[in-house]
Amino acid sequence: MSHQPPVVAIVGPTAIGKTSLSLHLAAEFQGEIISGDSRQVYRKMDIGTAKPTKSELSQIPHHLIDIIDPDDEYNLATFLRNARVAIDDVMSRHKLPVVVGGTGQYLEGLVQGWQVPPVPPQPELRAKLESQAKEGGLTLLVKELFSLDPDTANRIDLKNPRRVIRAIEVARSAGTSPVQIPPAFNPVIIGLTMDRDQLDHRINRRTDAMITEGWVGEVKELLDQGYSLDLPSMSSLGYRELARHLNDGLVLEEAVIEIKRQTRRFARKQYTWFKPTDPRIHWFNADDNAHPQITTFLADTLDQG
Repeated sequence: MSHQPPVVAIVGPTAIGKTSLSLHLAAEFQGEIISGDSRQVYRKMDIGTAKPTKSELSQIPHHLIDIIDPDDEYNLATFLRNARVAIDDVMSRHKLPVVVGGTGQYLEGLVQGWQVPPVPPQPELRAKLESQAKEGGLTLLVKELFSLDPDTANRIDLKNPRRVIRAIEVARSAGTSPVQIPPAFNPVIIGLTMDRDQLDHRINRRTDAMITEGWVGEVKELLDQGYSLDLPSMSSLGYRELARHLNDGLVLEEAVIEIKRQTRRFARKQYTWFKPTDPRIHWFNADDNAHPQITTFLADTLDQG
């Protein structure tokens, strides 16, 4: 165990119970929660991003939730800067930082100590690259990214046009991939996993619950306020499908089926970042015994420090 102060990071696929575990551990170990989610930063997008409820937010101090509007820019460099400030803030009050979220790139960058240059958006270059992607597919852009920054190309989802384009944007401006400096804390990474069929069932059940809670109304309100479907925030799982239901007559049941399918697919892809073979991650099955087991593990780990 390192003599550096600990930071707990909770990882795993969507819908597996990371929020519940973070609340439990923060309560048990006098911690505060820092969101490592690229969508929960947006105000007005509560149900579809599976934010903690108002009751949950009132139980434990949370950081990096509801900090920007849906049309504001947010990226890896911004997250890393904000997360490090939040960690220092939590530690200054002798509390345990508990970072939780499903955005693998964000969590990996934080625990690995990536230093990413803060490159502002370049609308003209972005529009040009988007046009190239539409006309000729992603193949040429992926090749360009590999030539500019092979390290980043090997890390990101190369089937995601937005991530590829942003990576090229950063690489052209900075000329280098992120520098890695060991963080000034000891990351204790806890992973939650589950049988695939069980996880699929949880995803389906949670999606149904989101619809019942008023997700369609949330999307309608965003559209009524003029937020474009082209915004990165609106590429969050389910928002464009529900917009098609509202604007184009897509039957709600069909939209829900598609949301469930895409969410299940997304959960599989999250393991690209959270590999079961990663020796840094302490994996636990997300069953009824998970919380007591993880509490005991973390107590022992912190005592060793």
